[in-house]
Amino acid sequence: MQLKGKTVLITGGASGIGLEAAKQFLANGASVIITGRNQEKLDEAKKLYPAITTIKSDVSDAGDAQKLFNHVQQLGGIDILYNNAGVLTDPINLGTANDQHFEDAAYEMNVNYLGVIRLNNLFIDMLKSRKESAIINTTSILSYVPSLLEATYSASKVALRFYTEALRKHLQILNSNLKVFELLPPVVATEMTTDRDGKKMTTEGLVKALIAGLKKDQFTIRVGDTKALYIVNRLFPKVAFNLVNPKKSYKAIAS
Repeated sequence: MQLKGKTVLITGGASGIGLEAAKQFLANGASVIITGRNQEKLDEAKKLYPAITTIKSDVSDAGDAQKLFNHVQQLGGIDILYNNAGVLTDPINLGTANDQHFEDAAYEMNVNYLGVIRLNNLFIDMLKSRKESAIINTTSILSYVPSLLEATYSASKVALRFYTEALRKHLQILNSNLKVFELLPPVVATEMTTDRDGKKMTTEGLVKALIAGLKKDQFTIRVGDTKALYIVNRLFPKVAFNLVNPKKSYKAIAS
């Protein structure tokens, strides 16, 4: 896929993976629009990269999504929709009676899964009208093996992975030029993972792998530890489960 001259919309683009993606897409000759819920962060991103266009928007809000589409349409449209926005709630013990389970699951599903479908439905005709276009959905290493401490987040990413695969096939059956890419990151050093110990990939390394995959039309882009876990899970699922859920996870649930 050619990136130069394309216009990219990145949700959750004011920090972390999204901001790094904005930087690297610009470096590859693309025009970039970023969205986010925090105006201060959007303003800071604009100071760092004056060439980007910023739009305050919440993917979980249907009204915001429609306003975003209208604004982008007025700007001339996009060629690439990068669904990067995502949320992760605090760990909860699913084995205890707690109404917070449902609230957290609904929140994660609304942002991580339904928010993607909401934007895709709004932008799909625009994207299909372009000579070469793409949707990029960010799932997770946890869409292969669930985390006991991040169970509902894992479930939201499984839903998104299956939807992504099905959407790609539907568009192929329709002979559409719209390509659907899936990015599967390992644990990445962002605000979301600040409290997590252990190995973390840099946002720069992750986005470099994304850009390389897009240029090669590699529709499923497994990065870092996700590559190894994918293979281990197919051959030795119990080993893969224990790699994602070490003994300290069990202790955290029991405490």
